[in-house]
Amino acid sequence: MQKSLPELRKAAEEFAKIGGDSTLNYFKKSFQLEFKEDDSPVTNADQTAEKLIREQINKNFPDHGIIGEEFGEENTDSEVVWVLDPIDGTQSFIHGVPFYTTLIGILVNDRPEIGVIYAPALDEMVSAAVGHGCTLNGKTTKVRECTDLSKATFLSTEVTTFEQYGLSAPFLELLNRTRLHRTWGDAYGHLMIAAGRADIMIDPILNIWDAAALLPVITEAGGSYTDVQGNPSIKTGNAISTNSSLLPEILSLFDAKND
Repeated sequence: MQKSLPELRKAAEEFAKIGGDSTLNYFKKSFQLEFKEDDSPVTNADQTAEKLIREQINKNFPDHGIIGEEFGEENTDSEVVWVLDPIDGTQSFIHGVPFYTTLIGILVNDRPEIGVIYAPALDEMVSAAVGHGCTLNGKTTKVRECTDLSKATFLSTEVTTFEQYGLSAPFLELLNRTRLHRTWGDAYGHLMIAAGRADIMIDPILNIWDAAALLPVITEAGGSYTDVQGNPSIKTGNAISTNSSLLPEILSLFDAKND
């Protein structure tokens, strides 16, 4: 790897801004909407943003690999692989809700080392590189030190997916035990954890392009990012972002589901 992590992080921030800002040409304006085979929505804004980011990567780092939600994989045997989600929260985007984000994660030897979450409609960017901290719009940010579930703010993207993936029991228990639940979700919910605005964000279903940016961001903000079994992985398909004080009790609820 020729570039240092801080240098790659700076490039990821710049590329996320290029791609993310392009979505503002469509947000609350005219865009083309289609549905993929899995019935998930995609717009020409998603496609344009990913193309712009890919162009920047190929221009500046031609030996690096890319995994993107919209246009697939290239050169993934490279030491450095960029993982792209041009619009995470497409449902928010198409309904004119500003809580959508552009995500860039960078894997180095298959380890998530850099993460950027950029909310273009809100002009908020969280970024992190392992060993170099986490920032929100350039200023150091940390997770909130909540130690009591009864005082915690719990976020999710939606409700029905917990039942769909057999997690309705721990979800309902968390609803009962936490102070507040809101669906300020998708990657923006994880941004809120890193920014210290909420305490728990849980995603029952994630693809690698949803997850790759999240682990470095949450851990470098002093938090814990794991799957529902407690593994710090971006590949197991679900995620909990929280702080180290709340994590054991949260995981116990998911463990109880399997008893």
